[in-house]
Amino acid sequence: MKQPLKSALIGGVTLVAVAGTVLIPAAAFAAVDTKTTTVQATVAPVISMTTSGTVTIPIIPTVSGSASSISDTVTVNTNRSTGYNLKLAGATATLVNGGSSIAAIAGTFASPGAITNNTWGYRVDNQGSFGVGPTSAQTNQASLTSVLWAAMPTVAQTIKTTGVASGADVTTVWYGAMADSTKVDGTYSDIITYTATTN
Repeated sequence: MKQPLKSALIGGVTLVAVAGTVLIPAAAFAAVDTKTTTVQATVAPVISMTTSGTVTIPIIPTVSGSASSISDTVTVNTNRSTGYNLKLAGATATLVNGGSSIAAIAGTFASPGAITNNTWGYRVDNQGSFGVGPTSAQTNQASLTSVLWAAMPTVAQTIKTTGVASGADVTTVWYGAMADSTKVDGTYSDIITYTATTN
């Protein structure tokens, strides 16, 4: 014969029992499960850069040639923990003024040389084979042979690499040119593109 079930409500707790047994609170049979959630904030790598925008090398030519130099300030900000690479390239290798031009020097980033008459170039102190410098602005000198220079590449050349996050990291890029009185007056220019990429 089946045993009848008995139930009672005592103090708001339901008690269940089989006939002939002690009443047991129903809550004693509750199941429990525990889970956790991990909260993550993913911060993306970012990079930004500023330059001087325009730099002008002032030259008053002479028969034997006159040389001047000026700097561009490139400032990079990145939160990338492994740093960044900075590259530069010119739209052309020469400085152009209509049908006249100032040629690139023969030197390179790996093997820089001196700026000679009617040539121009760039340098970055402490990078490549340029040497430590320090380079300084010069105006209408007989030469700029105290420091070495490279021709402007038309394919992007890495000029600096860092290995840590950088807030307002400054790279000073120097530009120098020399011209004699055979060069027509006017503005000789090239468009330089800097590219900063996170590592």
